[in-house]
Amino acid sequence: MSPRTARTARTGGTARTASFAGALAAALLLAACAQAPAARPAAPSPAPTAAAPLPASAPTPQGTLLVADFGADTVTFVDPERGPIGSVPVGTAPYGLAVGADGRAWVATAEGVAVVDTRTRARIARIPYRTATGPVGDGEYRGGGMGIALAPDGARAYVGVNVPGTNGVLEVIDTAQREVTATVPVGRRPFDVDVSRDGSEVYVTGHDSFDVTVVPAGSLRPRRVEVAPYGTEGGLGSWLKPHYTAVRPSDGMLLLPFEGERLAVVDPRTGRTTIEPLTADTHQHGATVTPDGRLLVVGTGAVDPSDGRGPSLTVRAPDGTERVYPLSGPHEDVAVSRDGRTAYVTGGHTRDGYWNGITVVDLDSGESRRLPAGARPLGIAVL
Repeated sequence: MSPRTARTARTGGTARTASFAGALAAALLLAACAQAPAARPAAPSPAPTAAAPLPASAPTPQGTLLVADFGADTVTFVDPERGPIGSVPVGTAPYGLAVGADGRAWVATAEGVAVVDTRTRARIARIPYRTATGPVGDGEYRGGGMGIALAPDGARAYVGVNVPGTNGVLEVIDTAQREVTATVPVGRRPFDVDVSRDGSEVYVTGHDSFDVTVVPAGSLRPRRVEVAPYGTEGGLGSWLKPHYTAVRPSDGMLLLPFEGERLAVVDPRTGRTTIEPLTADTHQHGATVTPDGRLLVVGTGAVDPSDGRGPSLTVRAPDGTERVYPLSGPHEDVAVSRDGRTAYVTGGHTRDGYWNGITVVDLDSGESRRLPAGARPLGIAVL
């Protein structure tokens, strides 16, 4: 039985369920959430002129992209029109990154959290983890840092540390002292870390434990919230797990997309989850939300190619309407330009099928182009 067939057989409430009542309910849900027509893939754009390396003395231009090179030991600075302009060594297999208002980037690697001055393009520190994660390695299951986020005031960095074979840990870093000050137990393989807008709570998405751990920034007493709209059958072997979380700016709700079919909306205060329909019909990873409330979700392609659609970028408006932009090949994470008009989708991907670049998507027209960018880029930020 294919993964998606197994999903339908055990969940009974999707649009593929044989039950007439289930199909009718799904149809009503979809009707209530009108979908804009999917954009057609853009015609290939001319190859950009390669960007020249930026002189060491030159400051980094605003709007430059910064990506974590999961396939190397660097972060790469990328001109959004022409491609890479320089790289900085940070440590083995960098995964996520976060950039503060002071221009410093905090990068989660297998060896520790690297601190990079993005204005001068230089690594100024690397902070070792307090938690033992085994031999330094690379690949999807390597130990070390995964998701990472900064407190709104920049005083603390929070990094989800994967410990192979067991539950993960949230490590709290004092950014002024550049040292780990606390550790908090969380779920398995912490793909993503997010912080509430007021900085009072931290949210750690446990991929292999079907959960989000809510950690108050003051007490650091964790509370587990299960997020499993398809159930937990299959355990570690299941494809139907949470990956990335976005915090909705209007009310602080947590948004977790699943399979391009279901959006789990989690109230972090009560742990209550409601489900809204999605329409992309593809396995989903990276997610972000814009200040005006649009949710962007990266689709990596169908788990079973015979049952589902290919890679895509979903843009979901606050009223639930969606536009689905097809992408060429798997992608992983997404960032949005400051004006909210352009999305940058990394091609690194945590599994096979990755490529060394970014897809740039015009969110008004749906036109897209590919841009070279580092080595298997995962995490991304706009400087």
